[in-house]
Amino acid sequence: MSTASASASSTSTPPPRGFPVEEFETRTANAQKAMAERRIDAMLLTTEPEVRYFTGFQTLFWLSPTRPWFLVIPASGKPVAVIPSIGDSLMSSTWIDDVRVWSSPNPADDGVSLLIETLREVAGDSAIIGSPMGPETHIRMPAVDFDHVRGQVGASWVDTTDIVSGLRMVKSENEIAKVAHICSVVSDAFEGLPDLISMGDTEQQAFAKFRIDLLQRGADDVPYLVGSTGPGGFDDIIKAPTARVIGDGDLLLFDTGSVYDGYFSDFDRNFAFGSADDEAKRAYDIVWRATEAGFAAVRPGATTSDLWTAMMQVIDPTVASAAATGAGDTGKNAVGRMGHGLGMQVTEWPSNTQTDGTVLQEGMVLTLEPAMTWAPGKMMVHEENLVVRADGAEWLSRRAAPELPVLG
Repeated sequence: MSTASASASSTSTPPPRGFPVEEFETRTANAQKAMAERRIDAMLLTTEPEVRYFTGFQTLFWLSPTRPWFLVIPASGKPVAVIPSIGDSLMSSTWIDDVRVWSSPNPADDGVSLLIETLREVAGDSAIIGSPMGPETHIRMPAVDFDHVRGQVGASWVDTTDIVSGLRMVKSENEIAKVAHICSVVSDAFEGLPDLISMGDTEQQAFAKFRIDLLQRGADDVPYLVGSTGPGGFDDIIKAPTARVIGDGDLLLFDTGSVYDGYFSDFDRNFAFGSADDEAKRAYDIVWRATEAGFAAVRPGATTSDLWTAMMQVIDPTVASAAATGAGDTGKNAVGRMGHGLGMQVTEWPSNTQTDGTVLQEGMVLTLEPAMTWAPGKMMVHEENLVVRADGAEWLSRRAAPELPVLG
């Protein structure tokens, strides 16, 4: 079994695309078991990750905000899709048998009456219907339409965020293989970056080169690529690239969420150009060692708050000690959390924070992301990806260099 000394392989054979039907049957059965424990008669899902999780329906058409899409999980049996007719063919190619469509867009009745009819049929009278309504969820349909559905269906509505998040946080081996593969692709690209980018490139040129390289190496898409450059450091890690020219003494951060078959990587790398001062090297060393501490703390039964504490002990022991007494100051951490869940979305439940307290389970895929402000206007962030195994953590990203790389 993997230990702290293990690392992802230098190359990765792409795992099969899609999932066997048994995977969707298991996901649905697990959801229905949780629903039965709470006497929930049906669950309404409206967002892309949830619809894809239970059906395998994968399309970029979700980028259009025009049409709503609905999936109803009954108390037993297969999910029922209530979707615009433009998606009929693709949804019918999944394991779903019952696909109900309407012609959309139709603002006067954009699937609302069909959804009401379906919920009444599936859930019955005086039903309990659930939808995710908590943190990191949203209802992807017009608010007035959702209010109308709730008013017309004779049901009590409950929040099922815990059901959906509980299922999605723990990955199957098929899911883990997809994350591991895209992490290997991105690791290859980061290791090849010294031969790709040089002083004299603008940020825009550097970002474009890196994105193209990722695609050529096998990423399906690079929807998330942020970072920054600056003389000796930077104070912003989420901005779009500019026409700024990279010069001697600059630090560079690339943070990418790249995708293979609908599953994300999410980790970053820091580089210096020409030279780096001792304080920048020291900040890099601190967050690198904080990541090691977080990794060592990962095991089933530990909590996300345990990971936060382990990393904060390296970044700022005073803050870590104060946190143990209930203080809420995050100290030198400028990001607000030190990692999160990863999978079908670039960020998922849970969050590695002082107070999150989510209990780790085997099969969870997480990022570790210690960060600190090490001088006025200068941040250092380091991020890696891992999976929780029975005896600890296993790296999915290949570990960054222990010392700040300096490129010529």
